Parts: sequence; C-alpha cells; structure tokens
Amino acid sequence: MTTAWGAPVLARFPEDPRDRLRAWDASDEYLLGHLDREEVPLDGTVVVVGDRWGALATALAAYRPTQITDSWLGQEATRANLARAGVEPGTVPLLTTQDPPPGRIDVLLVRVPKSLALLEDQLLRLAPAVHAGTVVVGTGMVKEIHTSTLNLFERIIGPTRTSLAEKKARLIFCTPDPELVRPAGPWPYSYRLPDGIGAVSGRTVVNHAGVFCADRLDIGTRFFLRHLPQPSSERPGLRVVDLGCGNGVVGTAVALADPRAEVLFVDESFQAVASAQATYRANGVPGHGEFRVGDGLTDVPDSSVDLVLSNPPFHSHQATSDATAWRMFTGALRALRPGGELRVVGNRHLGYHVKLRRLFGNSEVVASDRKFVVLRAVKR
Repeated sequence: MTTAWGAPVLARFPEDPRDRLRAWDASDEYLLGHLDREEVPLDGTVVVVGDRWGALATALAAYRPTQITDSWLGQEATRANLARAGVEPGTVPLLTTQDPPPGRIDVLLVRVPKSLALLEDQLLRLAPAVHAGTVVVGTGMVKEIHTSTLNLFERIIGPTRTSLAEKKARLIFCTPDPELVRPAGPWPYSYRLPDGIGAVSGRTVVNHAGVFCADRLDIGTRFFLRHLPQPSSERPGLRVVDLGCGNGVVGTAVALADPRAEVLFVDESFQAVASAQATYRANGVPGHGEFRVGDGLTDVPDSSVDLVLSNPPFHSHQATSDATAWRMFTGALRALRPGGELRVVGNRHLGYHVKLRRLFGNSEVVASDRKFVVLRAVKR
C-alpha cells in the first residue's frame, strides 16, 4: 500500500498465499490521503478504531497511534504488519474493545465497522476522551456508511458531514461538541431465551455490542440448539468446544445439560468471548468453562477433545468466503480424538457436507429444514 509515509507490505492473518483478498481497501487509502493533504497534526494522542488488518496503524506507526480492535485476527495481522515494516514491538499500543481507552484523544480515526451496535458502543466509550480540538475522521466504503451511521456520530460526538465518494469510499467528518448530552449505552444487553430449545429454554443470554444477532436468538442457532448431542452416561465428562462461540449460548446449553462436561468457548472476537463468559455466569452453570480468544482451534492440542460444535460464519467483513469455515473444519479434525464428532449448522446452500466428506471421509445429516441443515462428521 502506497502512502505519504512509505509503502508498507501488508497481509491478512493468518497469511495464506491462496487468499487474494488485500489487507487494505480504498477507504484506508482515502483516509490516509486526507490526513496528508490536509496536514492533520498527528503529534498528539492518535487513536485508530476498527483498523481491520492494521493498514492504518502500520502506515502511521511513526506517530505511535493506539489501535483499538474487536478482532484477535486483526490484532495479530497488525502485529505482523508492524514487524514487517520494521516497527519495534510496543511502539503502537494494541488494545481490545474490552480494554479501557486512552484518557485523552487528539485525533480519532474510525474505520466504520459492519455492526452499528459496535460503532455506537465504541463511540460512547471514547467520547469522554474527546475534546473540542479533537480531529475526528471516519472512513468506510460507500455501502458501509448509512444515514444511521452518520446519526450515531452526530448524536454521540457532534455535528457530522461526509465527503464526496472516491473509489467507492467515503470519509466522515465530525466536530466534537463538549456540551453534547450523550445517551446511556444499552450494552451489554440481556434477554430471556424462548422455550422449546433444550437445556437453555427460558435462560438468560448476555450480549456485548457487535456480537451476531445481539438482540435476539438467530434462527440458525435456534435450530442447532434443538439438535445438539444428548449427554451419555457411557461417556461422562466430555471435552467440548463451542467453536466461534458468539454469545456462548450453545456451549452453555451443553454445560447445563451435562454438568460433567468441560466446555471450551473460543472466538476471535473479544466482544463475543466476553459475552459467552457473561452468559455462562448469568446462568450459574455448575460445570467447568474455559474462555479463549484466538484463531479457532489453533492452540488446542491434537486429539484432545471429544466434541466440536459450530455455526461457522461465511463472511469476512464484506467479503463472502468459506476460508473461515474450512479452517474450523480442518482444526476440528486435528483436535478431535478418534471417535470424536464435529457437529455444525449452516445454510443448506453452503454445501458443508462436501467439505466434511473431503476432510473426514464421512458426513451425516442430523436434521434439516427448508433453510438450515445440521451435519455431523466423525473422526475415524
């Protein structure tokens, strides 16, 4: 990526030579070009929010910006890209959405996230550190910036306007209003689960901002909860992984149904793992739960788990991709003990059965309806 501060070589994480998706887009270039053209002073505290693969933090590394992200993969990509650019470790502070933000912000750069709720939550958390002289610039592709996006900036930070579009990207300019009375944030948000979904029927679920379907139970998970494996007296205390756990409702259902089970909740989203932990605690589960932010099953030892449960995502930000699901499936094959089972739910059109047969040599339909299918594959 060519910028006024150099041409860093950038990659997504984990790096895959077959992946043709870039680690930056036109909105990153537009924002960096604006900072250079307008000679925006960057000698104060610079905060970069939602930097997807570290393009902004790497380009501006000389100014020691603080990056705030919800993505473990994005944070690891940033770390690798900074190292590739010769930046000393620790030069760019890498924070998560669960960490306290800086107490004062002089330049706030916001890469608009896919989730409007996550944007609202982050702006509310950062607003107390913004002052009248803070430069606030948002960026995103035209299809990512809506009237509701601008309304959030206006309601939480101050008067807001947008730029003309350039290469299908747009900038957001926001003037902080110190007198603005900000609304209270609704996050984390809790609600009661419906009946008829097994062990978690009528239980509480907790969602931090940005978690998929944070205000209701999505229909795919609802279907999955009705078709989870039943506890067996012949195999007590199974080691179970809720892979891509989201708010943790699937793993919590397993733990409630079998208190002897050891459940590992894994997601690459810091908000998701915090939600899973809150959901687990809210229901007073008597079993053993472990919560981990990371790249799927990468850190799980070979042949160490009995059951992997997953509702894999099929988008990487705005791009449709099966790369995440493929990594989840290959990771499950490695981590499962012989005789262990991977059980997944997905839209019928995704064709997960083909991938599972290729990897495991088998795939069985547990249940299906007009939209979803639950599949199981056993490690031989």
